[in-house]
Amino acid sequence: MKDVKMLMQDHYLKYASYVILERAIPGLDGFKPVQRRILQTLWQMHNGKLHKVQNVAGQTMALHPHGDAAIVDAMINLANKGFLLDTQGNFGNPLTGDPAAAGRYIETRLSPLALETLFNPSLTAFVPSYDGRQQEPVCLPAKIPVLLMQGTDGIAVGMSTHILPHNFVELLEAQIAILEEQPYLLLPDFPTGGIMDASNYDKGKGKVKLRVKLAISDPKTILIQEICYGTTTESLIRSIDEAAKRGKIKIDGINDYTAEKIAIEIKLPRGHYAEELIAALYVYTDCEVTITPQMMMIKDGLPWEGDVHEILELNTEKLKEFLKLELEIERDRLQELIFEKSLERIFIENRLYKPIETLSTIEEIHTVIEEGLEPFCKDFLRQPNREDREKLLSIPIRRISLFDLEKNRLEIAAAEKLLAKAQKDLKELRKVAITYIRGLIAKYGKNHPRRTQFKSIESVNLRDVATKTVKIGYDPVGGFVGSKVTGSKSFECTNFDKILIFYSNGTYRAINIPEKQYIDQQGCSISYVGVADKKSVFNIVCRDTKTNLYYAKRFVVDKFIVDKVYNFIEKELELIIVSTKIDLNIELTYIPKVNQRTTKTNFNFKDMQVKGVSALPRKMSPREIKKHIVKD
Repeated sequence: MKDVKMLMQDHYLKYASYVILERAIPGLDGFKPVQRRILQTLWQMHNGKLHKVQNVAGQTMALHPHGDAAIVDAMINLANKGFLLDTQGNFGNPLTGDPAAAGRYIETRLSPLALETLFNPSLTAFVPSYDGRQQEPVCLPAKIPVLLMQGTDGIAVGMSTHILPHNFVELLEAQIAILEEQPYLLLPDFPTGGIMDASNYDKGKGKVKLRVKLAISDPKTILIQEICYGTTTESLIRSIDEAAKRGKIKIDGINDYTAEKIAIEIKLPRGHYAEELIAALYVYTDCEVTITPQMMMIKDGLPWEGDVHEILELNTEKLKEFLKLELEIERDRLQELIFEKSLERIFIENRLYKPIETLSTIEEIHTVIEEGLEPFCKDFLRQPNREDREKLLSIPIRRISLFDLEKNRLEIAAAEKLLAKAQKDLKELRKVAITYIRGLIAKYGKNHPRRTQFKSIESVNLRDVATKTVKIGYDPVGGFVGSKVTGSKSFECTNFDKILIFYSNGTYRAINIPEKQYIDQQGCSISYVGVADKKSVFNIVCRDTKTNLYYAKRFVVDKFIVDKVYNFIEKELELIIVSTKIDLNIELTYIPKVNQRTTKTNFNFKDMQVKGVSALPRKMSPREIKKHIVKD
C-alpha cells in the first residue's frame, strides 16, 4: 500500500510540474509553450502569404503533443490580442463572445511587429521536441514586453496567473524611463475600453475597478458604448436581465445593436428614468466589475511572482542583452568580412597564386601560400588558417582576371565604417536600446492608442441604491400581513426592515417583509405588529393571575433571529398592554378592603429605566389590582 501511495505522489508531482511549466503559466518572453510553438511554426512557414489556420495547427502538432483543437483555440486567442498575427476571415468577436469560423476557412501570418521583434535564430536556444524529431525554442528572444502587453490567464495545479494587458506605447515609454533611471507609472489598458479606477492597482498586486462607458440618449434610454474587460455583450445583457427578474431594476426592454462597436440600448418603463437607474446597474449587473491580478510567471525554470515594474525591468534587461548579442554578432561578421576581403585583395594584388602553378601536391600549395601571406599577417585580425587558404584556392580564374581593386577597397571601407559603429554602439548599449524603442513607437505606436479611460470611481452603497419605501398592511380579522395586504391597519418601512410581532401569550418573533403571510398563532391573539427597527421602546403591562398583582416592563428589542420565537414575559403572567407611547400613564384601582384609605394610584412609564427584553418586570403596586385605565 505504501508503494502505491508513493507512486501516486510521484506521478502527481510530475503532472503538477508539467501543467505549471508546459501548459498554463507563461515564460518571461510572454508566451505559454503552445503559443511559442505556434509562432515558431509560423516563422518557419513565413513567405509573406497568409496560411490556413488548420494547416498551421497541423504543422504545429509536430512540436505540440496535443490535439489540433487546442492549437486552433490558442491561435485564435493570440490573433484576437491584436499584436502579433495578421488575420483574414472570421476569428470571432471577443466583444460579443461570438465564436470563430472553422480553422479551414480562416487564415493568418506573423505581423510585421512580430517579425521585427520576436525572432533571431542566433539568439534562440533550441531543445528537441517531445518526440525528438524536431527542434523547438526554449524561449523566444522577444524585444518587447509581450507578457504585459497582451496579458494572460492560466490555471495550473495549486497556482494560477491573471496578468492584465497594458498599453503598448506606455510600456515602451516606461522602458525608456527605466533606461534613463526616471520614475514611471504603469496602469492596465483593456481592448474593451471602459472606465477604470486603478488607485488600488499597486503595481499589479492590488485590484482595479472597471465600469462600462454609457450615455443617456434621452431620459428613458441608456446606451452602453464600452464594456468591462472579461465580459461580453452577451454576459452583460444576461446580468441585466437577471437583475430585472429579481426586481432589483426596472427595464422595459434591452436591445443589442453591436457591430464593430458596442451599442446596447436599455429602455425604461413609465415612471422610471435613466439617471435613477445608473447606480443600480453598477451594483446589480456586470456594468461594474472588480479585477484582481495574479502576477505569476516562469522565471529561470521555476514559478515566480513579481509585480508589473519588476517584470518590465526584467524585459528591459533582456532587451539590452539581445541588442548586445546582435551587435556582437554583427561585429564578428563585419570583422570576418573585412578579413576575407583583405585576404582576397592581398592574394590577387600580389599575385600569390603564380608560384603554385607548377606545384603538384596540395600540401606544397598550402605551404607556398602560407609563406606568401606571412609578411601581411601583422595587419590581419587573426592568422589565416587552412580553411581560409582553401577559400582562396577556390576563387575562379575569371574572377581573378576581372578583380576590381577599387571596388574591394570601397567594400572594405564601408564594412570598417559599419564595424566602427557597431563597436561604438556596444559601448553605448543604453542609448542604442532607447533609440530602438523609440523606433518601435514611431513605427507601430499609432496602431495602439489607449482605450481605457482613467477615472476615480466612488463606491456605490448597496443599501442606498436598493432602499425603497414599502407600505405594509395588517388585517387583524384575517390575520394576514404583507405588502399586498389591504387591512384596517398599515405602516411604512423600507425593504430592508423586518416586521416585529407580539403575541398575547408573551412571545414575539421577527419576520421578513412578505407579500402576504398568515401570522396568527393557535390559542393566542396578536397584540402588536410593527417595524423591528431595534430602537423602538415597548411598554408592557402584565398581571399575575394567581396574586392579581400588576407588573410593568420597559425594553428595546435590539437582537433577534428571523422567524425564531422568543419570550418577553414569564409564562405565569398574563399580557394586559403593549404600547410604544413615550409617556404611558396607567391608573390602577385597588381591590376594596376594610379600612382602606387609598383606592387608586398612577404609574407613569417615563420614570422607568429602559432595559433589555430579557430583564425581569417591575411590580407596579404591592396591592392587588381590580382594574386599570390608560390615561391620556
